[in-house]
Amino acid sequence: MQTTEFNQNLLHFLDHSPTPFHATDNLAAILRAAGYQQHNEIDVWNISEPIKAYVIRNGSSLIAFSLNGEPVADSGFRMVGAHTDSPCLKVKPQPEINKNGYLQLGVEVYGGVLLNPWFDRDLSLAGRATFRDGSEKIQSQNIDFRMPIAVIPSLAIHLDREVNKKRCINAQKDLLPVLCQLDNEITLAELVEKQIGKQYSDLGKVKLLDFELSFYDTQNAALIGLNQEFIASARLDNLLSCFTGAMSLINTDASRNCILVCNDHEEVGSTSACGADGPFLHSVLRRLCDQTNNDEENFARTIQKSMLISTDNAHAVHPNFADKHDQNHGPILNKGPVIKVNANQRYATNSETAAVFRSICEQADIPYQSFVSRSDMACGSTIGPITASAVGVQTIDVGVAQFAMHSIRELAGASDAFYLFGALKEFYDARELF
Repeated sequence: MQTTEFNQNLLHFLDHSPTPFHATDNLAAILRAAGYQQHNEIDVWNISEPIKAYVIRNGSSLIAFSLNGEPVADSGFRMVGAHTDSPCLKVKPQPEINKNGYLQLGVEVYGGVLLNPWFDRDLSLAGRATFRDGSEKIQSQNIDFRMPIAVIPSLAIHLDREVNKKRCINAQKDLLPVLCQLDNEITLAELVEKQIGKQYSDLGKVKLLDFELSFYDTQNAALIGLNQEFIASARLDNLLSCFTGAMSLINTDASRNCILVCNDHEEVGSTSACGADGPFLHSVLRRLCDQTNNDEENFARTIQKSMLISTDNAHAVHPNFADKHDQNHGPILNKGPVIKVNANQRYATNSETAAVFRSICEQADIPYQSFVSRSDMACGSTIGPITASAVGVQTIDVGVAQFAMHSIRELAGASDAFYLFGALKEFYDARELF
């Protein structure tokens, strides 16, 4: 696979993954096409090795595994982690607001959203709907309106002359998307039920019971720049890592015990049943180890022979704000994956795991960089420290450099996702790590 083909597939994945639910569905489709079978957590797992399979929790988190038949206590697991969620505007349970002849929906800010770029964008609505179908069965399905159905208009500069000098956005009042002018009263439930009927015409008449919906920008992901050296898209943080992890897993030589972990809820702290601070990964690891008759001691041995690469994007040096970076640790777009280091354990990298990743990149002839925040500035965090503390696995935090993190439209280097793919594939395939 070459960079161009990889990037076209990445763009397609980004365009069709407006929510964690859709991203998880699309990751599962990639895995199924590569021969992976779905396991259900409520079933008994009778695993005959070697095996390639995946399991989904909450419809928004996924763990895939490829076992080679070798006892895991002797070899451990090669693990790659990422997260399926991105900052966004989520619709409230009773959202309808009728004001001055317009239908608006109340929204709640999810995660650390960069709010300014959400104004004047062509927005659509997607997520999960739970309903009673024509047979009175309760079920959930992903829905996506696809077309632009809403906008958050800016206030004209004539009505706020100081807007370019100072602007404070009130999340309760200023972020209400406008859907239409009202002739008759319209409810979101009616709109969602109609959309379910369009997407799932075989269900008969449906009654909406609840939903988890969020707005997203309908502008497609694209290669841009004079030489098309950039990828511009929503949700690069962190669907780029999810896609890259999945592609590296399905392209391994299957000679090692490999795992891909894609958790939801990282942007809000990971504390949930399907988040990195929840029991999902630990539960799956125990079940995989139990298939080989491992006791508690062998499980501990397995974890200590394992390693996790937590992949989450890094801050590239912005040419207009270069002073926001430590002068010796400023990642550049298209210069390879970034090793993320923090003395206060906001990233889980240590000298040993960093050395392993550097060695992997050098063996695969892949460039790499380092990121450390300025000492007078705090940094974000990832699933890396959370997973390391929950499971006890040796961990490194790496990621692709990008601009505009948590904006409605982010920017990354067109070469970097493919560089990361090569590094993760080498990690999965390498004979020895330590």
